[in-house]
Amino acid sequence: MRNGFVGHVLKLVTGAVVAQAITLVTAPILSRLFPPEAFGTCSVLVAIISLLAIIVCLRYEYAIMLPERDEEAINLVMGSLVIAFLFSGVVGLMIWINQESIIRLLKSPELGPYLWIVPGALFIQGLFQSLNAWNSRRKYFGRLSVARVSASITTSGTPMVMSAVGQANAGGLIWSWFAGTAVFTLTLGVQTGREVYRGLRKFFHIDQMLFGLKRYWKFPVINVWGEFMNNFSWFLPTLMLSAFFSQTIVGYYALANRVILLPSILVGNAVARVFLQKISVSRENPETLSKTAQMVFQVLVLCGFLPSLILTLAGQELFSVVFGPNWSEAGRYAQILGPWLLFLFVASPLSALFIGLERQGLALIVHLSIFLTRLFALIVGGLLNNIDLTLWLWTGTGILVYGGMAFWALNLAGVPYSFAFQILFRYGQYSIPTFFLLLLSKVFFPGALWLALIVSVTSLILYGIIIMTKEGKLFSSLLTFPDT
Repeated sequence: MRNGFVGHVLKLVTGAVVAQAITLVTAPILSRLFPPEAFGTCSVLVAIISLLAIIVCLRYEYAIMLPERDEEAINLVMGSLVIAFLFSGVVGLMIWINQESIIRLLKSPELGPYLWIVPGALFIQGLFQSLNAWNSRRKYFGRLSVARVSASITTSGTPMVMSAVGQANAGGLIWSWFAGTAVFTLTLGVQTGREVYRGLRKFFHIDQMLFGLKRYWKFPVINVWGEFMNNFSWFLPTLMLSAFFSQTIVGYYALANRVILLPSILVGNAVARVFLQKISVSRENPETLSKTAQMVFQVLVLCGFLPSLILTLAGQELFSVVFGPNWSEAGRYAQILGPWLLFLFVASPLSALFIGLERQGLALIVHLSIFLTRLFALIVGGLLNNIDLTLWLWTGTGILVYGGMAFWALNLAGVPYSFAFQILFRYGQYSIPTFFLLLLSKVFFPGALWLALIVSVTSLILYGIIIMTKEGKLFSSLLTFPDT
């Protein structure tokens, strides 16, 4: 178990759970120290950096996982770092030339003093991505967990210090985020640096680096654009809501989106990273690949179904209790987005099949569809100045596109559609008690905030008991699933 598929996932999940536990414990405090508009401005800058970070290495960091020999992989690490350095420099020059235009476009003058952070943060992101990929290749998943927890402590603790010294504003949040990113990369670098340095001294050759960059040309030519569009569509709401609405609405959306993404951060990302490593060594064995994909799909539906249901039915009440009454509107946003959570949570890790099977052309089609549907939702809602319509369109199109992506990915792995529908129906049945408990509490005790929290926690416990009782075969398969 410790070194098998589930063991690797648990190493990553443990770090993610601890990191997110720290974030969750401090979030109710920070939501009372900083106003929504501060979160909005910080979210806009983080969106810019995170969006550009997607292509800072031109996606060559994913290629690091694929070569059979470490000698080839270490040259790809160096190639990724060189590209990240050059890309960050170009971005810095573009920001210096267009700073005023960027501020006017986003209607956020508060960003001005902090735009110069972008180039440095980008290179740090590129360094992290390269080291992250190397550690995943070497199956050092425990290192990633340590780095994640260190970053969470920094990101969650620094804002309290900033608030105590009179910086309870966007700048306090921005510097806290930057500190967390730097600590994340530094922690991973301390654990990995010596090994990577020795590998580069022994195996690095410019011609081998160039050969590797040429060998995996699909990543910068095809995959990078699909990933950019996919992630651009993620950060598009923050940027376009800033342009169409106010920083306060951006802040509400940022918190709602953060909660929506929580299951993916806790479980989905860990599953995706280990799943990609598994695909890279089993893609020539259709039976093993299909079995792995079935198991991953079942685990994702099991973990995602109930949180999606709870958020949809009781999001506004839960946000009011946890984050304070000022964030009730953010909870209402989360309720609208709740049905989409399940499809997002299941489909995103399964998309690793497009990368692991080198089907970047299919991934590009999917990401283009995601981008266009999200752009449609934001433009229509923004032009009509209706945030509710924007979110409903986002949810509806997201369900269609992510649902289609999940089934397409499963088909690539040879998993029949009947299996997917069977699993969805099974966990839907397990969630029926939660549905009725929450529905009855809202009908007979409207506005009872703490009751909604108690019912939600009780429902999670009941769901866990049902799963443990009825899914013994799944847990047995997880614990005995072989490592390769």
